[in-house]
Amino acid sequence: MEDTILKVEGIRKQFPGVLALDNVRLEVKRGEIHALVGENGAGKSTLMKILTGVYRKDAGKIEFKGKEVEIHDSKSSQEMGIGIVYQEFNLLPHLTVAQNIFIGREPRSFVRFILNENEINQKTRDLLDMIHLNLDPRTKVSSLTVARQQMVEIAKALSFNSEVLILDEPTAALSESEIEDLFRIIRKLRNNGVAIIYITHRIEELKQISDRVTVMRDGHYVDTVRTQDATMSQIISMMVGRVIYESSPEIPENASDETVLEVKNLNRGRVIKNVSFKLKKGEILGFAGLLGAGRTEVTRAIFGADPFDSGEIYVKGRKVNIKSPSDAVNLGIGYLSEDRKRYGVALGMNVEDNIVLAAFKKFLNYLGWVNRAKTRSATDNMIKLLSIRTPSLVQKVKNLSGGNQQKIIVGKWLTADTDILFFDEPTRGIDVGAKSEIYRLLNDLAAEGKSIIMISSELPEILRMSHRIIVMCEGRITGVLNPGEATQEKIMQFATKRE
Repeated sequence: MEDTILKVEGIRKQFPGVLALDNVRLEVKRGEIHALVGENGAGKSTLMKILTGVYRKDAGKIEFKGKEVEIHDSKSSQEMGIGIVYQEFNLLPHLTVAQNIFIGREPRSFVRFILNENEINQKTRDLLDMIHLNLDPRTKVSSLTVARQQMVEIAKALSFNSEVLILDEPTAALSESEIEDLFRIIRKLRNNGVAIIYITHRIEELKQISDRVTVMRDGHYVDTVRTQDATMSQIISMMVGRVIYESSPEIPENASDETVLEVKNLNRGRVIKNVSFKLKKGEILGFAGLLGAGRTEVTRAIFGADPFDSGEIYVKGRKVNIKSPSDAVNLGIGYLSEDRKRYGVALGMNVEDNIVLAAFKKFLNYLGWVNRAKTRSATDNMIKLLSIRTPSLVQKVKNLSGGNQQKIIVGKWLTADTDILFFDEPTRGIDVGAKSEIYRLLNDLAAEGKSIIMISSELPEILRMSHRIIVMCEGRITGVLNPGEATQEKIMQFATKRE
């Protein structure tokens, strides 16, 4: 089916100090999977929020099924037949699958204030059967995996009879087998005539799942191409407007022999089992493993964010007792969480306040007042050092791209004079251009003598960026690899090496 179901032309959207979209267009056909790609800040999310009624466009027109329409709010978008599954799910964990899907629209029994649970469950079962998902509608959402929660979100969107379904970074937290299940469902929907707008930063997925690709850059439309006719390097070039090299700059040739962090026999229940390792000055130590291997749990325990049962931690040769993150910061340790929006930045605060947040006491005068001249100077230095793109120091961080938010977290820890940095999934949800900049930043920090533990689920990233690679499986270290011997195959062997 080749007819156009959704067409936007000349879309413009401006926020204070930022022109987010300028003369943007997009055309989506029935029964196609249409990928939308671009660097963070390209305008993808803003365009989708206009299509789903979260924002109102300033100019341009939207045509749906051949008629020009105005999308005033989320309800009008849903009623029209446009559904969206956001990267951050919108489910209530204490309710069942069926209750989540039909919340606010529950069928009633003959007594109006009593819900007809049988009808809710049957309608949900029909939706789940449509996408070939074997799941009991009475299951509580809290018991589901992330992948299954995502399927519930898709079913919820389809319950509004969506003819266009927008998927925002749908594979960001999924394993390879879960991604295959998701792709199967997406293809099933396409075959049923549903148009899919697929937003992703994972360029390698485009050939697997998309029919056409639209590229955006800096709030502008660049081009639309058939996926089979374009190479990945061509798409990347369109996205960034410059050449991005497949491999990052070389890591510093050798780390120092000086040990700055040593962990001995760390244990915590079933998630950390007798973990021991050393981190050298100027070293990037990669932590690899499958989801649930215990990598994040180890760094959170060292940082004082979670308690541990037993073990010893040494910083620069001295045994330390880290009971809280503030203890870790005082010892020169900084932590960049994989969930930067929840644990990394204060989204409602501005750039300046975020950067000085972890070292606030340094900027107080003898009367206890904040010395704004010093905070502005420190922030200016970090913006220049890290090439943070922001209209001003007082720009709210929530209005910046993911890559720039990540740089602000780095700036925060550098301002706090930390020498040991934990980077947990540093490029998750970040576009290919920003990834390249984060890689250069990691290299520069290591060259300056900072010591880095980098957790990553992307094996090419781990292989490119690490002096050594520690592989974990089910809470244990199952292998330690040097760059010369490390391959994706060896990492996966250790990552699946159970007791």
